[in-house]
Amino acid sequence: MEIILTHEQADFDAMAALLAASLLAEEARPVLPNRINRNARKFINLYGTELPFVETRDLPGENISQVTLVDTQSLVTLKGIHKNTKIQIVDHHQRKPDLPPDWNCKLEKLGATTTILVEMLMDQDVQLSSIHATLLLLGIYEDTGSLTYAATTIRDVKAVVFLLEKGASLRIAAEYLNPALTVNQRALAEDLMVKASTLTIQGKTILISSADASNMDEEISSVAHKLRDLLDPDALFLIVQTKEGSRIIARSTSDEINVARVLTPFGGGGHERAASALLVKNNLANEKTLQEITEKLTEEIKKNIQPSLTVHKIMSKKPLLLKPETTISEADLLMQRYGYEGYPVVQDGKVVGLLTRRAVDRARNHKLKISVGSLMETGSYSLAPNQSLDQVQELMAATGWGQIPVVDPETNKIMGIVTRTDLLKNLTYKDGASLPVVKYADLIEKALPPCRLALLRQIIELSRQDHQALYIVGGFVRDLLLGIPSQDFDIVVEGDAIRLACMLAEKFGGKVTAHRRFGTAKWQIKEIHASLKIQLGCTTNDVSDLPEALDLISARTEFYDRPTALPIVESSSIKQDLHRRDFTINTLALRLDGSHFGELQDYWGGLNDLKKKQVKVLHSLSFVDDPTRMLRAVRFEQRFGFNIESRTLELMAEARENLKQISGDRIRHEFNLIFEENDPVKVLNRLTELNLHSAVHPGLVWQDAWSTGLHKALTGSPAKPWNLAVQAGLGDLKTASAYLVWFSNLQPESALAIASRLHFSNPMEVALKATLALQKNFRALESMSASQFTETVQNLPEIALYALDCLHEEVILKQQIQKYLTVWRGMEPFTTGETLKTMGIPPSPRYAAILKELKRARLDGKISSQSQELEYLDQLIQTL
Repeated sequence: MEIILTHEQADFDAMAALLAASLLAEEARPVLPNRINRNARKFINLYGTELPFVETRDLPGENISQVTLVDTQSLVTLKGIHKNTKIQIVDHHQRKPDLPPDWNCKLEKLGATTTILVEMLMDQDVQLSSIHATLLLLGIYEDTGSLTYAATTIRDVKAVVFLLEKGASLRIAAEYLNPALTVNQRALAEDLMVKASTLTIQGKTILISSADASNMDEEISSVAHKLRDLLDPDALFLIVQTKEGSRIIARSTSDEINVARVLTPFGGGGHERAASALLVKNNLANEKTLQEITEKLTEEIKKNIQPSLTVHKIMSKKPLLLKPETTISEADLLMQRYGYEGYPVVQDGKVVGLLTRRAVDRARNHKLKISVGSLMETGSYSLAPNQSLDQVQELMAATGWGQIPVVDPETNKIMGIVTRTDLLKNLTYKDGASLPVVKYADLIEKALPPCRLALLRQIIELSRQDHQALYIVGGFVRDLLLGIPSQDFDIVVEGDAIRLACMLAEKFGGKVTAHRRFGTAKWQIKEIHASLKIQLGCTTNDVSDLPEALDLISARTEFYDRPTALPIVESSSIKQDLHRRDFTINTLALRLDGSHFGELQDYWGGLNDLKKKQVKVLHSLSFVDDPTRMLRAVRFEQRFGFNIESRTLELMAEARENLKQISGDRIRHEFNLIFEENDPVKVLNRLTELNLHSAVHPGLVWQDAWSTGLHKALTGSPAKPWNLAVQAGLGDLKTASAYLVWFSNLQPESALAIASRLHFSNPMEVALKATLALQKNFRALESMSASQFTETVQNLPEIALYALDCLHEEVILKQQIQKYLTVWRGMEPFTTGETLKTMGIPPSPRYAAILKELKRARLDGKISSQSQELEYLDQLIQTL
């Protein structure tokens, strides 16, 4: 005979698991426990005829060949069980340490045991009645708080969807999930509320109460549920004297309070959010005994409640470690590359010391050639991932170590490192207030068009299948929080971005361009927009709904071999990836995968600086590593109406001269971005105020008086009558015009030197020289005749004349330019070379001279018709 058992004081999860196991093994008999919670008992009393449960007394007197335990790992003594009886367990609680090794266990960390068994029912396509489906639904709903508890998984949700499809009744479920209290239960609840005391531990509110209910037959769990909902503590512990003994019932609404672990010393069981224990009644079960239980329970609560912020939450993963035999020069190079102030020294997997930046500097100054083992501070200090910030602070204070390794208690391997910076950034929360986990899912969904959102969700699903964490980072997040969202985003993968891009291309099409050195990939999808929209289920025909390409980036860290050099790249965690960025406001990330969708990651105080409206650099060598960040700091400051933080301004002043070492291409790129701002003049004015222009080149200056011309160049339209065409080497015409307007106000020698410094293309240098010449002689242009004006400008790049027009408001000059554009430049003599040839004039340089004089005469109004031109031609032939 095979039987199925569950625990006493059975709840809906236990009863539903009992049912599901019996549906999977029809030959096994599901045995009802002696004590069942009132709401579950009420359900069975009403619908029992449709359920396969049997009472213990109805079992035949046969040997039991197999026992299946569901929602429990405790086997009760039952007649028929012998030493050869096979035991198997299906449970969602943590494995008990003392289970016999020959027991077959299926343990999965889900919201409910019922979910495990429902998945098996789904796989075997077992038919369910409406009542079966409803009881199974109650089992999942009760243990997951109707899918609201943090321990709820996507598998629980999918199981619920399956049960609803099979006819589970939400109406019936609602009746039994919140049963009304009986008269005795209400009296007990009132007594417990009167006697309740409150503890505050690690910032959590814990309610403890005790009462005597030895004359009451009803179960107590419903009372606990009602008190929890009414008083809303983080955890509730009730000690109630019953006929069987002192029963402890615990409920938790916080991930930091595992009530099952708290009740383990009392012989209790359950899971993180709900547990109970029964202390068998004895002669000492009186008021004093209840007091003793309360005191011991309080000790266990204090011992087991996890701090809101633990080492695991603030540590950096994959720390860099040194060996004792590492040379000081090698250690010095690592410190220059990565910038950390200290490195743990490890031998045979154990921490043996700490090497600090200060010690290395001292050794280098004294020209010591010794190993790390000789220079390090000896010690074997480490932290466990579940330790509190107070414990971190105490250890750092006691040892003087500013970097402490974190060791996995199970493997004894170093899994991370906590630095003094990590501690100081998070001390605000050490009194127990949880580090805020704010989700911005709604903002993401509102900011992105339907197609882009659908595309993002497909990327998220593929990353989930590949077990990779996914983030949107930087400017998209910053602008989203500022209320100025954009539609373009880059994806950072805490893993292999190139692999993910290839998976996307394999599923949807498109091409992938990979840069393995940087771990980045560009997924080109412009050519597959139509098919991709169909696959995504998009109905819109708006081409802007999808990007032409999507950048996917592996989380990485960067270091610089020397100031102003391009970075050397290595893969890393998202935390280190964000640390390589320029300013705190650009270090914000939104996690996308799984239940984390929309979760803000703010390791470096970016949100706080957004609120303060300040641009703040991440570390003191940031402008040394990349001086162009100074130009970016000003650009962000002026764009958002922020202020550059005072220490950041000091660092900019110290690093200002490093701009001289930056390549012209990179400087020009930053100026191009400045010209794209809504108000570039404000940026240029601020750069002048901070004396940054002259650091690029001594002759580079800016005056606010030049802003009108620059504004025209950037906002005007070089269309009719200009008809400026994009010319190779000029790039964007508005940007090119802006440079010409700005630089033509400078001394010609300086302007040309700056153009060379910024690596202007040859066409741009030619245009600049022409603009400088026109600017120098603009007064003379006003008094020129039509022919003189035309001959002066006709062979110059037209963009130079456009720049001159932006520079000046003089009416006469503008009239001259307008006439040239609309009349003069298209005016040619009727006579051509062929005309002269037919007149018997042999081809020679005379042709050019004659035609030039004819054109001058037409431009200057000396001739206005073909007959007048012929007369004038006869004169010219005689004189030229």
